[in-house]
Amino acid sequence: MIILGIESSCDDSGLALYDTHIKNLRSHVICSQNLVHKEYGGVVPELAARTHIQTIIPLLSKLLKNSNLELKKIDIIAYTRGPGLPGSLLVGSSIACSIALSINKPVIGINHLEGHLLSPFLSNNSLTFPFIALLVSGGHTQLIKVNSIGNYFLLGETLDDAAGDTFDKIAKMLDLGYPGGPEISLISEFGDPNIYKFPRPMLYTNNFNFSFSGLKTSVLNVIKNIKLDSLKKEKANIARGFLDAIIDVLTFKCIAALKNTGINKLVVVGGVGANKQLRKKLNILKKQYNYTVFYPKKEFCTDNGAMIAFAGAMRIENNYKSESNYEFNIKPQWKINKI
Repeated sequence: MIILGIESSCDDSGLALYDTHIKNLRSHVICSQNLVHKEYGGVVPELAARTHIQTIIPLLSKLLKNSNLELKKIDIIAYTRGPGLPGSLLVGSSIACSIALSINKPVIGINHLEGHLLSPFLSNNSLTFPFIALLVSGGHTQLIKVNSIGNYFLLGETLDDAAGDTFDKIAKMLDLGYPGGPEISLISEFGDPNIYKFPRPMLYTNNFNFSFSGLKTSVLNVIKNIKLDSLKKEKANIARGFLDAIIDVLTFKCIAALKNTGINKLVVVGGVGANKQLRKKLNILKKQYNYTVFYPKKEFCTDNGAMIAFAGAMRIENNYKSESNYEFNIKPQWKINKI
């Protein structure tokens, strides 16, 4: 069975073909909108939706050409139903349903977060259920107990800003560019970790929730109190202090969740999961706390069609039904524990 995956939840258009016979991807393509949104320092929803309209069909042509496959040979179309930006989701779902209708094939709507949770299976044959997942991206920061396909228990989540969004906002304050995560990661390597000690929000609360708005405000207050001619010299130190703080919170909560559940497998997914300093600390801590940590390939950390195609394959394999009504039924607020 060949499954076409279409991802359009935010600002990346991603398409992929997953072949269940060879249990591997036949091809995947992606079009980033970073240049479209760079001047605004963040995603502009209207621009994101318009750009999806312009890119998805050309990407499909490229995907089929790369795979040497005819459109009619596709068996099922899996698309991101939610959560995400309504306009972006609507573009992806309408194209997916239109393609399916044209070749008389079924569709299946996939939860974007489930796609992330299952993405490590694309490159890790040794990963098994259950495991604890840290899903950390521009739109979400969650700790989830993953019991099996479709069986997810939300342990905790951010009460305000997502970690990835906080990276973008701090980078904008420091005039570092967009997206903020890679920029902060790069410049922080030249910073002194002892200059700025920012707060670690909700570190010792009796739950697994996160909060980053206070950390963001603390960084803003420091920036406001630095003279403009000195700020350039201090950017690396501020970035280092901020990065250390956010990584401390993320890793501390992961360890707490592993201890609480008695599970010794940790999966880190989402765009922020590609951060090398975060990975380095988790890899150091695993020796102390005796857990195994799994990551997707870095190309599958950010939004992509491969994870949607694969999630579709796993759902069909586990007897979840596909759909044939071709309704553009998006769910912008679709919770991972409400699938």
